[in-house]
Amino acid sequence: MSSSPLHHHRHSIRLKGWDYRSPGYYFVTIVTYQREPLFGTPEYQELAVNMMLRIPEQPHAQHLELDEFIIMPEHGHIIFNFKDYPANFDPTLPIGEFRAALAGSLGVVVGHYKTAVTTRLNQLRRTPGEKVWQRGYYERIIRDEHHLQATRQYILDNPIKHQDDLDKLLPRMTYHSSPNLPPRTS
Repeated sequence: MSSSPLHHHRHSIRLKGWDYRSPGYYFVTIVTYQREPLFGTPEYQELAVNMMLRIPEQPHAQHLELDEFIIMPEHGHIIFNFKDYPANFDPTLPIGEFRAALAGSLGVVVGHYKTAVTTRLNQLRRTPGEKVWQRGYYERIIRDEHHLQATRQYILDNPIKHQDDLDKLLPRMTYHSSPNLPPRTS
């Protein structure tokens, strides 16, 4: 079966030519499945925060640091600072011409986090196989200091005004779906 985006009625909206393993700041938004306020439960929010704090310790993410982040009841915002290329960086791989996300890329980092939280949360709730997150994630590449400061402030202000801003923000962000997921069936 072809993995062509047209075959699955989806298209990539990744920034063409951008290596999502490259150093820089990335603003990511992840949303719970059907916007369920799972992380309004203090125990679950603590789990999600602790798993976030552990990201830079993971072998696939030792090239990054966490900047600002917040876990809200039904979504999370994170600024990742990719300080360097991943340890196993292979510059000979052509950007955008691979089927699976490359080790150390933003997609792999986000995917591992979502999988870790889902696994642990489903263990706690005794709900194996239940969805925790919406498919994919939203991201923006932060290109300058002004944008970085504004994004940090947005995260700090998020608890006060999160619903209205989330509805306005998501359409302007770039959505990514893991290339390892099966095609959607509508």
